[in-house]
Amino acid sequence: MPGCFKRTVFALIAVLSFSSFILILVAMSTQKWMTAKILCKTGAELVNATDPELVKFMGEIYYGLFGGGKMRKCGLGGRRSRFTIFPHLVKKLNTSLHVVIILFLFVAFSFALVSLGFCILNFLKVPYRAIKGPGGIALWNVLAGVSALLAVTSFMAAVELHNLTERIANFRENVFQFVVLEEQYQNSFWLCVASATVHGVNLLLVPISLIHFPTLKTKTEEANVTAEDIMY
Repeated sequence: MPGCFKRTVFALIAVLSFSSFILILVAMSTQKWMTAKILCKTGAELVNATDPELVKFMGEIYYGLFGGGKMRKCGLGGRRSRFTIFPHLVKKLNTSLHVVIILFLFVAFSFALVSLGFCILNFLKVPYRAIKGPGGIALWNVLAGVSALLAVTSFMAAVELHNLTERIANFRENVFQFVVLEEQYQNSFWLCVASATVHGVNLLLVPISLIHFPTLKTKTEEANVTAEDIMY
């Protein structure tokens, strides 16, 4: 049975691993990874709109990994619509990169659960194999943290390098063309960043669990020394 200090550290790592799993699950299930302001370029050019009039052509868009919504303004008021990434829109995006983002997140929350299981094991007993001990916990947290970080980096690459927002905004637009004026990462994206940070904190806690504190003998234990103990 591990000591009280070690059990406390393993319990803390377990809680953090479970929170990381929840963070990724919430991030994947919500549709607020990115919001943006979009301009109906075609409509604005048709009427030669000036700066004050451009407001009539400015809409909004938000999306996540599996869907989102759009407020479309082309001079005749706003029109709301919703869309899903799969199965049609994903073909207009960088399909392989989008799938890789989702796979990285699946891997991240899977290893977060594995880390949770190993923490519970170390909380209950001292494992006889090193891979099941603190070394194993560190390994699973490295894999989970790196996977979450790669998912975040891949999403940023899709937005910045592959014009993800603009491609989504112009999906099934045959007449009007939309351009992105402003983009902003939203809560779901930052939840994944927080998940990667949590595993970084866990990696700092694992070495702390290896600290051994000296045990002090009580006076009762010292008084119970027998003659046989003195001989040895």
